[in-house]
This record gives sequence, structure tokens and C-alpha cells, in this order.
Amino acid sequence: MLKFSDAGLKANVELLEAFLTEILNERLPDTVLQRLSRIKELATEAQGTHDQTAELVEIYERLGAEEATLVGRALALYLVLANIAEQHQRISRRREYERSSTENPYRNSCADIFSGLLTEGISRQRIIDEVSKLDINIVITAHPTQVIRKTLMQKYNRIAVNLAARERPDLTPAERQSIDISLKREITAAWETEEIRQSKPTPIAEAQAGLNLVEQTLWAAVPDFIRVLSDSLEKSTGGKLPLGAAPIVFGSWMGGDRDGNPFVTPEVTRSTVYANRRLAARLYLRDIIQLQQELSMNHCTNEFAEQAGTTFEPYRKVLSQLAVKLDRTHRYFDNLLKLVSDVDDGVIMRLEELLEPLMLCYQSLHSSNLAIVANGRLSDTIRRAGCFGLGLMRLDIRQSSAKHSRTLSAITENLGMGNYAEWSETKRMRFIRKELKSNRPLIPTEVVWPDEIADVIGTIRLMAELPGDSLGTYIISMAANTSDILVVLLLFKKLGVKTPVKIAPLFETAHDLHNAGRIMGKLFSIDSYRDYAGGIQEVMIGYSDSSKDAGRLASAWELYKAQEDIVAISALHNIRLVLFHGRGGTIGRGGGPTLLAIQSQPPGSVAGALKVTEQGEMIQAKFGLREIALRTLEVYTVATLRATLTPPQPPADSYRNLMQQLSDTAAEDYQREVHENPDFAHYFAEATPIRELSDLNIGSRPARRQPGMKIESLRAIPWIFAWSQNRLLLPAWLGVGLGLRRVTQMGFQADLREMYLSWPFFRSTIDLIEMVLAKTNEAIAAHYDNRLCNERYHKMGSHFRERLATTKELILGLTGHNALLEHNPVLRDGIFARSPYIDALNLLQVELLARSRSAPDDERIRKALLITINGIAAGMRNTG
Repeated sequence: MLKFSDAGLKANVELLEAFLTEILNERLPDTVLQRLSRIKELATEAQGTHDQTAELVEIYERLGAEEATLVGRALALYLVLANIAEQHQRISRRREYERSSTENPYRNSCADIFSGLLTEGISRQRIIDEVSKLDINIVITAHPTQVIRKTLMQKYNRIAVNLAARERPDLTPAERQSIDISLKREITAAWETEEIRQSKPTPIAEAQAGLNLVEQTLWAAVPDFIRVLSDSLEKSTGGKLPLGAAPIVFGSWMGGDRDGNPFVTPEVTRSTVYANRRLAARLYLRDIIQLQQELSMNHCTNEFAEQAGTTFEPYRKVLSQLAVKLDRTHRYFDNLLKLVSDVDDGVIMRLEELLEPLMLCYQSLHSSNLAIVANGRLSDTIRRAGCFGLGLMRLDIRQSSAKHSRTLSAITENLGMGNYAEWSETKRMRFIRKELKSNRPLIPTEVVWPDEIADVIGTIRLMAELPGDSLGTYIISMAANTSDILVVLLLFKKLGVKTPVKIAPLFETAHDLHNAGRIMGKLFSIDSYRDYAGGIQEVMIGYSDSSKDAGRLASAWELYKAQEDIVAISALHNIRLVLFHGRGGTIGRGGGPTLLAIQSQPPGSVAGALKVTEQGEMIQAKFGLREIALRTLEVYTVATLRATLTPPQPPADSYRNLMQQLSDTAAEDYQREVHENPDFAHYFAEATPIRELSDLNIGSRPARRQPGMKIESLRAIPWIFAWSQNRLLLPAWLGVGLGLRRVTQMGFQADLREMYLSWPFFRSTIDLIEMVLAKTNEAIAAHYDNRLCNERYHKMGSHFRERLATTKELILGLTGHNALLEHNPVLRDGIFARSPYIDALNLLQVELLARSRSAPDDERIRKALLITINGIAAGMRNTG
């Protein structure tokens, strides 16, 4: 039995565990039940003790493949149910607080942030102005660690809904019994559902998952949140949020991100855009039908009466005309998806065509003393239009700078000008700037290009054809020079992209982050690019590759300095900057609490605008339930507003110097251990399930950029995911301990403590590392090494575990905490409460890895192994 300290959470965990146990008692063989019971008993009592761990290992050694599968599934589902109960408890805690406290708003709520800003001397008008201008873009992406199938997510959501319904104080015994039956039904359905995908998801399937999120959660959550925001703003300042304001919008990479994904083709992108617009038309049509039922009144303005014509119910008539257009729009894009030719007569292609009749209704209702009606479902639909537009989520296109370079090389060689890729940066820039001024055709249409070149050209030609409001930003991954950015503008011009599409470099490696300010400065000095950008520039910074290159601490510092440089150069050129944070779920990929992450950014880097990715399982965790989605939207909003109006002070030079010493030492140590040790890649392959992850059908994109064992070729996501499975979580802390020890030995211990207490960036970095350390387990990691690794690597494993223990001690010494996460008991209890079942799954995974590696063709072992990967990911939560 998992043991949570919160009484309400404990009761719900025990309830769900009891239901699952009852279900398993009906479905599992007696021998498996007996072993599962003993495993649970040992897991909850073991807490790392040798005797109970040894008995668990013995039990696993005696399990057959089918029995191992059943045990793994049961432990994993217990953890999933605990997660659902904990998520529900977060909602319940807030509801209980708001019921009992009428004077003090919930911490970091809209009301709380407005009150705090006023107390700090920020004027009411400035708060109103900044809230009205907020530009927060949340971009959802798929990635190769999103382990939970959509059908299971839906069942888990229904369990959460039933859990909430069960807490109504006015339930009759019959109603409570009905809810309990419904809970058992959903848990039974989850148990009987296959966790493992039978095939890898396609990019189209991943894009559909994004649409499901909009339809099932965000469509309702967005107007609900904006109403809360507007009401809180009015109560605090007297000002309302303008009806046309869209503080939060959504983007997507699913169906547009082709960096390293050969399955994302121009046709995939086209289908994604059409599917987005088809669903948008259907959702708006549903809204309009509901509004037709509601707006049955006939009082209206003369202007509106003229618009409606002779009719007893003018609003219904106007909305009926709009419904016909939306239905036509839905059928049009449905036909295009089915490859049926159609004409766009009567199809809504501009947002104004949707908004104009809605705004006419709204203004007429207000003028007719029916504001209370106008501010209901009608204003919700108008708010949705501001947020979602006609395409629901603007699709970003991402492509590698190397592919652009090879495309230009193919073009220049075709023209007899030589190989563009072999030219110097100066020659490249001279060529591009000359061609930007020229109207001559550059790309012949009659040439049959190689597949890679045809894909780049075909994608940009497609962008010229698609509705401009369906596209977001064109992102250039691994941007390393100014020419890498300017070449995209050249391709846009020569391939007919007329609607301005934002062009954003993605600076990923530590080296490129270091040079980002210089690169952008050169770009901003080019008139043709400045004219195209229109005074606004988006710059994406990547957390994953820089962390894989140099370690978490050095990566965080390079990212911080890069942002400072980009902010400064943008201000110098009078460019409005939007920083795009490519964050993942794990600390090693920039993950962590949203509020903390935003508020610790450099001064001026969050100036009313923020763009950020949400990936994989974190999408479900943050947006899967309406109430959680509301809180997520609120946190993004209040954090962005506070970072805009009360940015942190620049760090003192002494802090910067000390941070640089920490970073340099940590990076050198990390690179020596990871990149310079010839045995490291082999140890990694044996001590983690990285090789087996390729069998798990959890993403359309390959795990490696290139074949082979090199760490450099491995994508950052599976790199970190694999380390979270064996509980060493090495990428997030390696190098940190040595850096802290060195500066401490130099006599800077008091300075470090002062930095921790007064510099938000440094505090958040250390706190996030501390959270990762709380999820590690040296004993479990040792078991992986001892059972799975060649004896020659045992010393390496011992070395890393000793360094992990030392890092924990040094972090505690810096923070002044007696135990990890002492300052965050809710998070600490959640991690420690789950750890027994996660530990049990880890031990089972080791046994199955050993069997799988000796009998790689045994499909039964492979399935059981993949179930443990799913289960550990569920228990560890932010894994990708």
C-alpha cells in the first residue's frame, strides 16, 4: 500500500488501490496474486534494505514471462491510480482553500498576483495595459517518450472525473454506489486495455492527439480561464480585459517538425493543416448551434435589424447564416483530406468572416440592455476565436540548417556556381544578399531533385499555398551562423512565400548559444531581413542538446547568458524580441515548475511575451483535466506578468564570476566523463534500457540522428529517458558536485549561500537539481550495474554512485536543508510515497533486461520489459 501523508490523498489512494486489488482478485491466477501480494508487502517495507530487496529479486527470478507481465502491469497501474488521486487532490486543495478563505486569494492566482503588484507600487493602468498585451504561446509537441496511449488517457480522465464526483457532500447512498461502480468499471477497462502500442504512431496520429486535446479540454478551459482573468483584473484594478485580447494562444509541432523525422513530408503537413481547420469549423459550428438555441430574443439595434432583415428572431437568423458557412467550411476541408476536389465557395477563410457576425450580435445585445446574455456563451465563442483562430493551433515548421545548406548546394551546383556548403561564411552572405535583391528565378522547376532536396523545396512551396493564419514560425535547428537564417528568407522569396512567416533560429549547443548574440546582431544589420521581420524577432533556445553537451549546470548558465546577449542586441536594434523556450519535462531538458522557470529568467527576457514547448506526458499532466488546465493557464499568465512588471535584478559581477567558475568546472568534468571516456557509451548501453527503448512504439521520430553508439548521435530525449529508468539520472547532476566542491575549497561557501538566497536564477537551478536528486536511488542503480554490466564497467558504476552521494551532500550543504526537498514537503511526500512501487518495477526490469539480452527474440519477455518501462515512466512522472 502506497503511503501518502495527506489524509485526503491517502484516502483516495487507498480507495483506488482497493478497487484495483478487488479487480485483480477476480482476474489473476492464485499463484500470481500470492506473489503480487508479497511483492507489494516487501516493496512497502523494503525502503532499500538488503534482505527484503534480495527476496524481491528471488521472487522475480522465479516468475515466468506471463507472470512477470501481469505483475508489471499491476504495479504500473497502482502507480497510475496514485497519480490520478494526487492530481485530483491538487484540485480539491484549491477548491477547499477558496471555500474557506474569502479574504486571502490562493497563492499565485490571478487575484493574488494583482494584489501583490498593486502593493509593490505598480499602477492599476499599467497592470491593465500589460495584461491586455500579454502574448503567451504554448506549443505542444510529440516526442519519443510519450508512453501512455490515448485510449488509456481517456479512461484515466474518467477515473478522475468520478473521483471528483464522489466527494460531493450531498450524495445519496445510491449515487455514491453508482459512482463507485463507475470507478470500478473504468479501472477494469484500463486493466483490460493493452498498454503497449502495436506500431509506432505516425505523425498524423500524433497531430490528431493534439486535436483531441483541444476538443476535450482546451476548448472549454480557455474561455473559462479568460473569464477568471478578466473578473480578477476588474475587481483588483477596475479595468476589464478587452474582448479581443488573446493572452494565450496555442501552436503545434506535430505534423510540422521534420528535423530528423523522415516521416514528416509536405503531404503530412498539408493534411495536418486541413485537419486542424476541419475541426475548428466543427467546433465553431457546435458553438453557433448552441448560441442559436440561446439567442431567441428579438430586441436588437436598428443596425443589427438591417443586417438580419425581416425576421422575428434576428440573432438566430444571423447565426443561422454563419452556421451554413461553417458547415460548408467543414465539408470543404473534409473533402480535401479525402482527396476529393472541391471549390472554396462559401468557405470561411479569414477570421474576420467568423468574428464580424459574432461581434454584431455582441454589440447589439449590449446596446439592448442584454449585456448579461452577451457576456455568456457568445463572449466565450469570441474569446475562442481570438485564441484558436481558424486553425486551432498555428503549425510551426522545423528544419535543420544542414538541410538548407545542402539544398543551396544542389541549387548552386545546378547553376554551375560551385558548392554552397563549401563556401566561407562571407561568400555565403554575399551570395544570399545579392540574390535577395535580384528578381531572377533561382530554383529551376524542371529539375528532378534528390529526395532530401525535394522535401525542403516542396515544404516551402507548400507554405506558399496554405492559409497563412495556419502557419506559425519556421524554425531553423542547429543554427550556427547568420547565413543559416538568411538562407531561409532567400528560399521563401524564390519559392513564393508571400504571407510573412516568422523565421526563428534555434540555438541548441553550448557553442551556438555562446555565439547567439553575435549572430543576431549581424542579422539585424541587414536591411532586407529587418524589413521582412517587421520589428519583431522570435529566437528559440534549446535546453536538450546544450545539456547533453555540457551538463545541466553549464547548460543553464549558457542559456542565461545567451538570453542576456540576445535581449541586449535586440534592444540596440529596436527589435521586439520573443524568446521561444524549447523545454521538456525533465530538469535535464529545461523542465520543472513553470512559475519558477519563468520568474528566474534574465531581466528583460520576458517582456510581455513568452513562447514555450510542452511535450509528451507533460501535456497530459498539465492540460489533461479541465481544472488542471485552468491552473496551468493561470500559472503561465501570472508568471509572465510578474516577470514583465517586476523582473529580477541583474546578478552582481561577483555572482557572475562565481557562476562562471562553477559552470566551467562542471562542464569540464561532465565532458571528461561522458564524451572523453571511450568506455562510457558502452557502460550507458549496458546499465540502462537505451537499446530496448527502440522497441517501444512511443514516437514517430527515430531515437538517433545517425546510427551507431556515439552519445553525440543520440537524441537528448531518449538519452535522459534511459537514465531516469535506472534511477541514476546522471545528466541532470553530473559535474555539479565537483563544481560546488572546487569553489567551496576556494573559500566561497558563504558566497554560494548568498547567491542561493538572493539570485532567483541560481536558486531555481539548485532547487531543480535537488528535486532530481530526490528521485535518484543509488541502490537501484547498483543493482542495474551488478546484474547487467560487464564486470569491467562495475568500477565506473561505483564511481558515479559515489559522485551522486557526494553531490547530494554538497547540495544539502548549500541549501541548508537537512533532507532533500525539506522545503517542499508535498513534492517530497509524493516522490517518497511512490518510490516503493517504482523500486519494485526497477528490480523487475533488471530481471527482464537480463533475460531479454540473453534471449532477444523472446516476444513475451520483450512485452513484459516494455510494461516496466511504461510503469517506471508513470511513477517518475516528468521523464522526457
